[in-house]
Amino acid sequence: MNLPPKAIGAAAFAVAACVSILAAIWAAHAIENRSLRAVQGALGAGGYAWAEATVDGLQVTLTGTAPTESMRFRALSAAGAVVDARRITDAMDVVDPSALGAPEFTLEILRNGDGISLIGLVPSEDAHQEIVERLGDLAGGGQITDMLETSEHPEPEGWQDAVDFGLRAMETLPRSKISVTATRIGVMAISDSAAEKARIEADLKRRVPAGTALNLDISAPRPVIAPFTLRFVVDADGARFDACSANNERARDRIIAAATKAGVAGKVACTIGLGVPSPDWADAASMGIAAAAELGDAVITYSDADVSLVAGSGVSPDLFDKVVGELESNLPEVYSLHAAMSQQEAAATPDKGIVEFVAILKEERKVELRGRLPDELVREAVESFARSRFGSASVYAATRLDPGLPRGWSIRALAAIEALARLDTGQVSVRADRVRITGTTSDPQARDDIARILSDKLGEAQGIEIAVTYVPVETPEVTLPSAEECVEGINAALAQHKIEFEPGSARIAPSANKTLDTIADLLRDCADAPIEVAGHTDSQGGEDMNLNLSKARAQSVVQALMARRILTGNLTATGYGETMPIASNDTEEGREQNRRIEFRLLTIAEDGTVVPMAQAPGPDTPRPKPRPETAGAAQEPNSE
Repeated sequence: MNLPPKAIGAAAFAVAACVSILAAIWAAHAIENRSLRAVQGALGAGGYAWAEATVDGLQVTLTGTAPTESMRFRALSAAGAVVDARRITDAMDVVDPSALGAPEFTLEILRNGDGISLIGLVPSEDAHQEIVERLGDLAGGGQITDMLETSEHPEPEGWQDAVDFGLRAMETLPRSKISVTATRIGVMAISDSAAEKARIEADLKRRVPAGTALNLDISAPRPVIAPFTLRFVVDADGARFDACSANNERARDRIIAAATKAGVAGKVACTIGLGVPSPDWADAASMGIAAAAELGDAVITYSDADVSLVAGSGVSPDLFDKVVGELESNLPEVYSLHAAMSQQEAAATPDKGIVEFVAILKEERKVELRGRLPDELVREAVESFARSRFGSASVYAATRLDPGLPRGWSIRALAAIEALARLDTGQVSVRADRVRITGTTSDPQARDDIARILSDKLGEAQGIEIAVTYVPVETPEVTLPSAEECVEGINAALAQHKIEFEPGSARIAPSANKTLDTIADLLRDCADAPIEVAGHTDSQGGEDMNLNLSKARAQSVVQALMARRILTGNLTATGYGETMPIASNDTEEGREQNRRIEFRLLTIAEDGTVVPMAQAPGPDTPRPKPRPETAGAAQEPNSE
């Protein structure tokens, strides 16, 4: 069948239209898929997994909930980088900040010689300013670098107590870093000695707020000992150390074990410090101690790697040779041994008497110089050196000149005065064959220092006798008041001048500032005692309003004490309203007495609850009225 030309043309047009429509649909799908893949790839590469993209023709729609407004903008920019921004529809949401939980407040304080640095997040600008002001005095000549930020959220429970504790700890730690949160406190610090470290740790553990974790990292740097000295003596009085140094705990224990085996009795002090001449110090020291013990009358001195062994005059030469040979053969290579036998002390001659120089240190640091010096120049040097150590007005010189004194006499005299300066009272004498120092000291390291000075200045082989007694300084024991005495003292201060408030308000009147200062001073001595701050009102006004007002006033007192740098974790603010009068409410005088703040010691009842300790009522004390369980509508009191 032959179709007319018009029909053929219409059919061709229809086929072309269908082909065009199909091509357009295919092209649209291709563009959609390409755009979707490009946008999804850009969002994935940028880490915006919370964002989703949909495509409808050329239009790209972004949906999802962005964590912040800036993240929403970044996701929009990432999509606009791969497709025309005019084709993008922004349908994204942003998380409501009010729906987020409160941030974790933190405070980090770094203190050193250059000042104090602050970093962290604190609850309010007022809290920020209070911290900066309290640290202002500690900065001294240094500056405070303030990098604190604030967030107007309610402070978490325990935050203020933790901050107060951290700031008080910072006052006693000039080189420290303190990290504070509401539930934990970290203290990193450097102390001057092991004893100070122990004292600081005990004090911080005692004062840490209840329910707060405390992490302590306090180090005590070891002293530098120069020269590194050990001096061990065995004589008729027994075995003992004049000086003992060790490079670590293990070496100290080995040295003490060797000394105990050699006959040392009682507790031995051995200073651990830096400056050891070799890792074999403990081996070398143990060998020398054993050698001195075998000789039975000897002094062995280590000054860095120089070793001197001086045997008594009564020691057998054969035994001396045997012991010295064994010690010399076994000492580590770095150590050099000098051994000698001491000679009998020369007797006094009729024309000269005993030739010696003597320095006597009396109480109040008064010094007498007596005996012999070789010439006028040495005498001036010795007297000047003594005045530099003890003060110009504290030195009395009565020496005589003797040109026939042995060589090195002036060095011995100067070293003797330097050693004497380490004592509280005592005497040092210089003779041809020895230097002897006796006396007392309150410094536990003085004996080691004296041995180090004399060995270093005079040489290891010089005869040195040290008879120094350590006498600790007796410090008066500070007896803190008991919790009961503390509360009694506070209430006594309140009896003299009560804490007054503005009428009908919880705002403390300025007249109460001195009383609050006194209470703060008393509370510093009983920071661990659980105490109730109780607020009371008269009977004017509604009971519920009086109850709320009394609680608010008690809380105001706690806040005022906190502002005075008192740890308030042990204080509980309680309001009793008009339920516990101490006088009649029928007169103005009685109502004035009933409007009051009291401090009461808390105790644990049999059922485990914390309650005020029982107080014996006076004969005229009225029985307390039943306390309302709940607070109703507030009413303005008439006479508060």
